[in-house]
Amino acid sequence: MDGNTDILIIGGGMAGLSAATALAGTGARIIVLDKGRGPGGRMAARRVVIAGEQVSIDHGAQYFTARDPAFRTTIAAWEQAGVAARWPAAGEDAWVGTPGMNACVRHMAASLDMRWNVRAERLSREGALWRVAAGEEAFTAHTVLVAVPAEQAAVLLADVAPAMAARAAGVTSAPCWAVMAGFAAPVGYAPDTFRADGPISWAARNSAKPKRAGVETWVIHASPQRSRELIDLPKDEVAALLLADFFAATDTAPAEPQHLDAHRWLYAQPEVRKSEGPLFDAGLQIGIAGDWLHSPRVEGAWLSGRMLAEAVLQERLASTS
Repeated sequence: MDGNTDILIIGGGMAGLSAATALAGTGARIIVLDKGRGPGGRMAARRVVIAGEQVSIDHGAQYFTARDPAFRTTIAAWEQAGVAARWPAAGEDAWVGTPGMNACVRHMAASLDMRWNVRAERLSREGALWRVAAGEEAFTAHTVLVAVPAEQAAVLLADVAPAMAARAAGVTSAPCWAVMAGFAAPVGYAPDTFRADGPISWAARNSAKPKRAGVETWVIHASPQRSRELIDLPKDEVAALLLADFFAATDTAPAEPQHLDAHRWLYAQPEVRKSEGPLFDAGLQIGIAGDWLHSPRVEGAWLSGRMLAEAVLQERLASTS
């Protein structure tokens, strides 16, 4: 496949795909790179087999809300397409992807030129174009948009866009250990969600979300403090410790899981100092977007990507007028 394009977007999560979707109707050729195996990013869902049944477990973002009118319109379209549904257990305005949180991202990616399992490693200039080295592959583009966590953006942009790299380097993200647990029967905790200020900040009966099937499954998120305490432990050990924390926090009799796994999110919750627009350098034709530039929510990522696309479109319009 050809690696030459008009616009190259690094990062196939919500921010990157929001930008790509907004730019897709311009006639420009767009390629999106992502180091993951498929759609999701922090809206990831993992398919596992428990007791002979395949189930989907959301181990990243658990739900999303919408305040902005444009994002509400997008969610309505997702609902119409069957990839999003309301989930009242998490709040009056809570939505989830169906049948997994990654369904919305998968829906956005379906019409785009996506390159999965491709990690952008280095940016450099090649005349008037950008060159992106990605393992054994290389891509050239007139415009590069970076939509990855701040810590990763800081490294990628250090040599080519130091001001943007410095802005990204000023962001600190809290980690989160996420546990995925499956049981043969419902656990003794009746509500479908749990929130607290202790070691477990959030837990949800994943199997109670709309259009989920299979056995009883739970997702358990450790608090930032607890996640830091366990940050370098093996995931099997972390999973057992956090499951015990969950039963203790909910005052529930421990149950033996049929499935138990954990995933470490190093950049789960960026500390946003202030909401601001994306950064775009029209001279260099490079920009950055992400929830860390707007607000640490799914909607913040979507809005930041959309705003970056609008900045690109405005610059192109100005250059042709």
